[in-house]
Amino acid sequence: MRGTRVAGVFAWEAFDSRGRPTVGCRVRLAGGAQGRAIVPSGASTGSHEAVELRDRDDRFGGFGVSNAVRNLNDVLAPAVVGMDAVDRAGVDAVMEELDGTAGLGRLGANSVLALSVAVTVAGANGLGRPLWQVLDSGEEPLLPLPMVNVVSGGAHAGRALDIQDVLAVPVGAGSFAQSMEWAWRARAGSAELLDAAGGNSALVADEGGLAGGLATNEAALALVTEGISRAGLVPGEQVALAIDVAANQIFDGTTYQLRSEGRALPSDGWLLELAGWCERYPVVSLEDVLAEDDWAGWRDAGILMDGGRQLVGDDLFATQLDRLRRGIADDVANAVLVKPNQAGTITRAEDVLRAAQGAGYATIVSARSGDTEDSWLADLAVGWRAGQIKVGSTTRSERTAKWNRLLEIEATAGSRAQFAGSDALTNRRPGLPTRRLDQTP
Repeated sequence: MRGTRVAGVFAWEAFDSRGRPTVGCRVRLAGGAQGRAIVPSGASTGSHEAVELRDRDDRFGGFGVSNAVRNLNDVLAPAVVGMDAVDRAGVDAVMEELDGTAGLGRLGANSVLALSVAVTVAGANGLGRPLWQVLDSGEEPLLPLPMVNVVSGGAHAGRALDIQDVLAVPVGAGSFAQSMEWAWRARAGSAELLDAAGGNSALVADEGGLAGGLATNEAALALVTEGISRAGLVPGEQVALAIDVAANQIFDGTTYQLRSEGRALPSDGWLLELAGWCERYPVVSLEDVLAEDDWAGWRDAGILMDGGRQLVGDDLFATQLDRLRRGIADDVANAVLVKPNQAGTITRAEDVLRAAQGAGYATIVSARSGDTEDSWLADLAVGWRAGQIKVGSTTRSERTAKWNRLLEIEATAGSRAQFAGSDALTNRRPGLPTRRLDQTP
């Protein structure tokens, strides 16, 4: 289509939500439509992710991205001008070939992703259709079950806790809007309890979660469980818990270090610790429970899936197709976190998500700790019918931008909208059973 051909590309150095430089990109189509993207960046990053290009000079403490921006403007842009933005897979393939490395580190995965997303958004705008619908081609959007950050530690909160996040999962909600209201109530109840115990709910982490004021890791689970009850909701029935361990951050090569508690546990002892938490609290999902290359340990971690519990690979899979295929072959985990910037292009991320769904793995589209005001991630979660999304807390505008976009999609679709609900956790097959919004949970 002539009107959807790329007519111009421009990139610049922008900021993410942590105040670090990142790559912004704008794509203009021949018909006048545009697409814009400012890409995210993680703090708790795995070694198998696509490779960001940083300047490593005196600017911004070495975190500048002027070289990545230059590569986008001078190398990538001329190669895609004239291509049809609707053929986003073709555009991504050209950029991969230009880079020539598996991790896209020569030109920078941050520059490649910025153009990949901007082209995808521009293509949808050129067709005059919502991005989610271009990805799904359906008339009934499937809204994902949200995981909402309540308490943070690890790399997201200055190591206030060893584990990275405790999240609220509104498993009993009947719509996305209701799920967000319940998650808001759970966070508010937890904040009130934290303040009453001498903490400070005004202190928040990278993703808007409560940070500080807790003596142990388990205390975070207790706080959120009690916060759910304080909010007038039933723990486990209406709102359950998810844990993001981010075990790479606590593994010293031999043991798992709970430095805030002065303890060190071997792999089997750490798994038993987690199993105990699952017995005492309404945990439905655990993420990155062991280090990224501890494949043998991850097979042992299957004990944590008892009762239909979700065992999620983030750093383990790093949104890389070869690592996911190994996990499938070895029967490791049963869910995968999908982060576009781990993959480097929208096409690569979608390939991982489709392979996971085809193998019966649950899929969770995820933001990063250093995210931006963009909302395209929400459309990806709906358009890919991922079933779940993990964005952060109910505070900070880079988080609420995604929640607000999902609320808009649901409200616009009205009775045609579907909500994945708790089925996203328990039914790991493509075409999730869903409830319509006029049905009660």
